[in-house]
Amino acid sequence: MPRISRIHVLVPVLVSVIAFSGSFAQTAPSLPSETPATFQPVTDSFDFVKREVMIPMRDGVKLHTVIVIPKGAKSAPMLLTRTPYNASSQVGHAASSHLGPILDGYDNALEVIVQGGYIRVVQDVRGKYGSEGDYVMTRPLHGPLNPTAVDHSTDTYDTIDWLVKNVPESNGKVGILGISYDGFTTLMGMVNPHPALKVAVPMNPMVDGWMGDDWFHNGAFREQNMPYIYEQEATRSNSENWWIDHFDDYDLYMEAGSAGELGRRHGLEQVGFWRKLVEHPAYDSWWQQQAMDKILSSQPLKVPTMLVDSLWDQEDIYGAPAVYKAFKEKDPNNANLFLVLGPWHHGQEIGDGSSLGEVKFHSDTGLYFREHILRPFLDQYLKDGAPKADVAPVTAFETGTNHWRRLQSWPSGCESGCSVKPEKLYLQAGLKAGFEAPKSGDSAYDEYVSDPAKPVPFRSRPVRPVGYGGEFTWPQWLVDDQREASGRPDVLAFTSDVLKEPLKISGQPVVNLIASTSGTDSDWVVKLIDLYPDEVGGDPHMGGYQLAVSMDIFRGRYRESFETPHPIASDKPLAYRWSLPTTNHVFLPGHRIMVQIQSSWFPLYDRNPQTFVPNIFLAKPSDYKKAVQRIYHSGDQASFIELPVTELR
Repeated sequence: MPRISRIHVLVPVLVSVIAFSGSFAQTAPSLPSETPATFQPVTDSFDFVKREVMIPMRDGVKLHTVIVIPKGAKSAPMLLTRTPYNASSQVGHAASSHLGPILDGYDNALEVIVQGGYIRVVQDVRGKYGSEGDYVMTRPLHGPLNPTAVDHSTDTYDTIDWLVKNVPESNGKVGILGISYDGFTTLMGMVNPHPALKVAVPMNPMVDGWMGDDWFHNGAFREQNMPYIYEQEATRSNSENWWIDHFDDYDLYMEAGSAGELGRRHGLEQVGFWRKLVEHPAYDSWWQQQAMDKILSSQPLKVPTMLVDSLWDQEDIYGAPAVYKAFKEKDPNNANLFLVLGPWHHGQEIGDGSSLGEVKFHSDTGLYFREHILRPFLDQYLKDGAPKADVAPVTAFETGTNHWRRLQSWPSGCESGCSVKPEKLYLQAGLKAGFEAPKSGDSAYDEYVSDPAKPVPFRSRPVRPVGYGGEFTWPQWLVDDQREASGRPDVLAFTSDVLKEPLKISGQPVVNLIASTSGTDSDWVVKLIDLYPDEVGGDPHMGGYQLAVSMDIFRGRYRESFETPHPIASDKPLAYRWSLPTTNHVFLPGHRIMVQIQSSWFPLYDRNPQTFVPNIFLAKPSDYKKAVQRIYHSGDQASFIELPVTELR
């Protein structure tokens, strides 16, 4: 058949098919959806009422807020937390009709809230999850770093103002509390506070990200926090996950080289906060103007405040003690300022505090804090007619002896005879440590070679990513056994004689290091360690354990100035002085004191090239060089740790 004839035959058939299809579409029965347009859960049997509201701020932005009210509550106080970590999930830890299970997890002090009959309020900060507006990491106060009219202070004020007017079950009194970032927003709420804000409890707060909290420590960049920055800022809902291509973070970060290169490979330059970090590697005005201890030191202390510090806080170990120092002179009569020091990792005060890693405390210190310190403290200020809490101005857990101590102030706070007396623990020849100054004629120094190609791991490999639970033991790294590091040739370990008497230290040990490097830049890591006896009866795992009591890093380029880095003069002994984190520890008889010194702590911190470059984020592979490091301990060049020794009571 010719082609034209085939077309003429097919056209009528196609027209018929199309006509039939249209007719079928008009007459075919529909199958209704089984999902309702709006589903209303039946919650009559629940022992709480949950409300989700959008609270307007002064600039018109609305913040998503979840209010959980015990059923039948009347004249109940409110506990507010402002978070970037999903308000709905923080009050939805379980699919349950009971208040306890839904609040059992971060960031809820469960016994306090449930047994105390509190109304729980959790709010997404602007720009995160259900809240409107733009997100800025730890958004600074209105001023040079924030030209807008709003910040966490104003948002807290506006939120509290709405709550006291719109939650009829409340008594009009609000307390604010939170851990970590939520501790930072708690501190922000204390700036120009709302009159209804009656009490604040910042726990493990982010205070100064350069000096010693999340992002840097004394100028060294916390490289393993890069995934947090990526996930926190890439999307509103944290739905974009940092990807890895190695099981061991040590290999992942080594292969990339510099932190800047690792960021580039992950597209991290798209994230605003990362760009700011790369632009501000030194402690310039950008960092100084947003440090919360500096901000609060210029503020009146209007709200009774309990600062909570973890002695082994693996994330924000600097913040709470720094704010305590900033506030202490404002409260000479111990009326409004309180401090708690517990033997915990970051946030462990709201969980089981019986142990941390291999270290046991012989009681649940977290439960004790919540029941005997936190709840009566909150009740006093938030509950109508509640008695005055029997809470000391400072409650400090004494590690080593495992006892709580009640003090009037920190670090020297008992009624008499407890003043802190600095004692010099000298580094001595033969890798010894002691309280006697080095003798003349002893060797002048010990040395090691620091090789950026083989940096010292900050914990035993494989180094797993930052994470909580299951295979991730990130919260424990500060109490890891340090003996593997002490056996490396690029780590010096100075050890005292066996102690015959207990030695108690309270406060911040101060490093006084005389050191030289053959390079033009260097990092110095110093660890103060409690070396356990070779065998420990009843606890064999602790035999020979090297427990770090206080340790930190210092980036040498900032020896002269935190604001302006300078090259280090090669092979010249120079003095380095900095404070280690707060501790409250007793070295027991039969133990020894060890001091370890090294020049890398990887991949917790980025590697120092040991060649001075303007910006280490942008260091090139050719910049990384071996260096000979010398620690001096002669009579006129004595290195020592200044221990804050106090009387044991």
